[in-house]
Amino acid sequence: MTNSMRRRRLTAASALLGGVLVLTACSGGDAGSASGGNDTSQARADEAAAKKSSEAQITITPKDGSDNASINNSAAVSVRKGTLTSVTMTSQDGKTVAGQLSADKKSWKPSVQLERSTTYKLAAAAKDSGGRIAHENASFTTVSPANSFIGTFTPDSGATVGVGMPVSINFDKAITNKAAVQKGITVSSSSGQEVACHWFNANRMDCRPEEYWKEGSTVTLKLALDGVQGASGVYGVQQKTVTFHIGRNQVSYVDAKTKQMKITQDGKVVKTIPISAGSPENKTYEGQMVISEKFKETRMNGATVGFTDDDGKGEYDIKDVPHAMRLTNSGTFIHGNYWGDPSVFGNVNTSHGCVGLQDKKGANDPSTPAAWFYEHSLIGDVVVVQNTGDKTVSPDNGLNGWNMDWAQWKAGSAV
Repeated sequence: MTNSMRRRRLTAASALLGGVLVLTACSGGDAGSASGGNDTSQARADEAAAKKSSEAQITITPKDGSDNASINNSAAVSVRKGTLTSVTMTSQDGKTVAGQLSADKKSWKPSVQLERSTTYKLAAAAKDSGGRIAHENASFTTVSPANSFIGTFTPDSGATVGVGMPVSINFDKAITNKAAVQKGITVSSSSGQEVACHWFNANRMDCRPEEYWKEGSTVTLKLALDGVQGASGVYGVQQKTVTFHIGRNQVSYVDAKTKQMKITQDGKVVKTIPISAGSPENKTYEGQMVISEKFKETRMNGATVGFTDDDGKGEYDIKDVPHAMRLTNSGTFIHGNYWGDPSVFGNVNTSHGCVGLQDKKGANDPSTPAAWFYEHSLIGDVVVVQNTGDKTVSPDNGLNGWNMDWAQWKAGSAV
């Protein structure tokens, strides 16, 4: 073999070996990379499996950042694919809000009514079937007084009242969307009587049957006003049910001409009491009037109802009027009178428009006619005043809607 042939073979072998080395290097590089990648991917997969997210899905209402939220129904927490392990709700001053977790631990809600214009924070945790924990947080602000309305109603829940007591609701904001608000209010009676509501103005709505309530019946008022828009940007916040009871049927008839009052129960006269009504210069309103307040003693100052002397002071100022019961918002009462001569009652009309009954100073003598009538009267009892020569009392002056006939009453409904 010549030297030139040996060199060519070595060169070829070297080239072949180089090629093998190159190929081996490429192959070895890819294999090493793949092997290393598989190890890393598996480790990551194992780590991800170990840290798999909880399947529990927590929902908090209202949504985070909400404002004008309801004070009744806004706050609620629920979970799907899991159970709640903790819920904490706090007000902006850090106070914890009491709440109730459902028996199945699927939901939570506050057990108290929320405050208006208050920011609340909710933090909830839940676990899924694998014991993995999920968390959710939210913050919201309840509706402000400026953006909400409430209705102050009478009578009070649980009260026993007379047959003439209407449901009277006074709203703290003018209501322009009367139909929506009225639809959120229902009044019903165990007697089955039809009840209709009448708007006297934008702030007051009264509800009553065509005739007086049936004695012994129960009346239910339901307010479902939460979230109801009463006016532009103004929403209701009340959600409650109120019941009150109707007592015996007592209606009293004051006759300014005979100066006597006949008290009837179930249509039968049970007592007659001498009275003194308004003088010819200050006649008492006529009409059906409902007792709206009772005071064992109260102050009556003429200046508050327009009766003043030349010096601007009241024509009268009696600081201890006994057994007083309000009949109108404008100041008509039926009350005891200890300053008048006993001969006045049953003979002369001398008052500034009230109906006076003989009484004793201090309101502690139960034997007086005024004391008897006071003790036997309920808020909601009707006092019918006749033959005074004055006009009929306005239906909205006190709780006196009975002075409007049924057709007129129903015409004031918004629905």
